[in-house]
Amino acid sequence: MPKAPAAEQLKLLGLQALDAKLRALDVRRTALDTDPRLAPAAAELKAASLAARAADDAVAAADGELVASEAKVAEVSARIAKDEQRLYAGGLSKDLEALQKDIAGLTARKGDLEDAELEILERLDGLREAQASAGQRLAAAQAASDALRAELDAQIAEVAGERAAVAAERADYASAVDPGLVAVYEKTLAKRGVGAARLFHGTSEGSGMALSPGDLAAIRAAAEDEVVFCPDSGCILVRSAEWS
Repeated sequence: MPKAPAAEQLKLLGLQALDAKLRALDVRRTALDTDPRLAPAAAELKAASLAARAADDAVAAADGELVASEAKVAEVSARIAKDEQRLYAGGLSKDLEALQKDIAGLTARKGDLEDAELEILERLDGLREAQASAGQRLAAAQAASDALRAELDAQIAEVAGERAAVAAERADYASAVDPGLVAVYEKTLAKRGVGAARLFHGTSEGSGMALSPGDLAAIRAAAEDEVVFCPDSGCILVRSAEWS
């Protein structure tokens, strides 16, 4: 068994307390990184973004239809104006009759195109309302996501600062403990998750279980400077006459 003065072994409880603080801070940091509000907020932001993009695309497509419709109306209007100019210039009655029929057909076509243009304008009004609503949803989702991220980042920064302070305190504390004992402790901590605990009235505080009479007898028979281990948790058991 490794050996270290009883007073040095007792210091391991202080080291373990600091490591427990570090572990608790790491657990808290993990909880912040995996906050259950993050996934729904991200999902809503993505859905709102897709909806806003779809609304923008729908308005853009309708705008394109409107431009094309206006161009067709302008083209037909230009042909009517040209035919009317020829009609007013006079000519053979047969030609004038053909021009009148052409003008009548173009006028009817223009009316159809203007009706279609009006339908596009009405549809655009609805699409723009939907676009505005989608934009508001996106803005709200972005604001909520940003607020949540700011809240969590502030808490993460707080945890990081606290952890740095505890880590510095631990380094100072460990430097005042027997290096060989610290090495045994570190190895035990890495392997077992708990480096050291009290043996208090026959119960290991590392496992929370009462030791068997045989294990207790073996530990009590060990010299004070011998490092003993919990048979259940594997951590170093720190003994004291007043805890027996």
